[in-house]
Amino acid sequence: MATNAIDQTRRMLSLVTYLRERPGAHVQDVARAFGVTEDELISDLDVLPMCGTSFRGGDLLDIDTDGDRIWWHNPDDVAEPLRLAADEATALLVAARAVATLPGLRESDRLALVRATAKLETAAGESGAASSRLSVTFEAEGGVFADVDRAISERRRLWLRYYSPARDELTEREVDPIRLFAVGHTYMEGWCRLSEARRTFRLDRVAEIRLLDAPSAPPELELRDLSEGLVQPAAEDPEVVIEVGTGGRWVAEYYPHDSAEELPDGGLRITLRTPDPASLRRLALRLGGEGRIVAPPELADSARTAAREALTAYETA
Repeated sequence: MATNAIDQTRRMLSLVTYLRERPGAHVQDVARAFGVTEDELISDLDVLPMCGTSFRGGDLLDIDTDGDRIWWHNPDDVAEPLRLAADEATALLVAARAVATLPGLRESDRLALVRATAKLETAAGESGAASSRLSVTFEAEGGVFADVDRAISERRRLWLRYYSPARDELTEREVDPIRLFAVGHTYMEGWCRLSEARRTFRLDRVAEIRLLDAPSAPPELELRDLSEGLVQPAAEDPEVVIEVGTGGRWVAEYYPHDSAEELPDGGLRITLRTPDPASLRRLALRLGGEGRIVAPPELADSARTAAREALTAYETA
């Protein structure tokens, strides 16, 4: 079952209390208690040591695991009541007010946030009053994130106008969202009704988004392990063969591939798989004389056409 960002935050906050009361808890027991896989739990544990009592570098949570048991080494160091400095209180209040205005935020979460903000403002005194003169506005990605998060929570389908840089075009599609995640950028993984396949969408490339009344009903899919990065080709993805010269050998280091055969001139013949072969046209243009797409033939022809058009545009500019 997919987990949205707010639910994950709640889980991690509860996890801190749970681990404090159960030193040396077994990974499998904790995962079962929170209804997550062991891999998801380990992912949470990788984040918790970056959290602490102050954004200026207060005591961090010293939590680690040997894969079997979980140890929290400094629970007493962070157990004292939280004391916020004036700048911390101001930053927290400004952020809370900004989040409360996000479109798509569940009403129950919004009301809880408003109540917490009011209590914090009262406790902060003059610092709280000063924070009311500051405001934050979110760029488009923030609104898209909120709509996707709401769609996951309410199990609703989304309509998107999405920009594909590989094709340099906007497409309209309906998507059943599965989860949000961040790997450098923020992404939505979902079942695309246009392609009838699992697809990943970068939020800053969503030109327009709308929640639909249709229920979200993606097929039962095993969530991909993203610990090795976003690009993880599947065995059923189309095969592409690229030949590169010595100046293009970096491709074998950057792109996951099935094989990389040495060529007599010091180059490589690289075989890789990708769910979107057309996205490699940009790679071919970037390589220039140091590389070419060999197969499939239609992709090779497309890359040559794109190169000729780019050269013509350059010469006539």
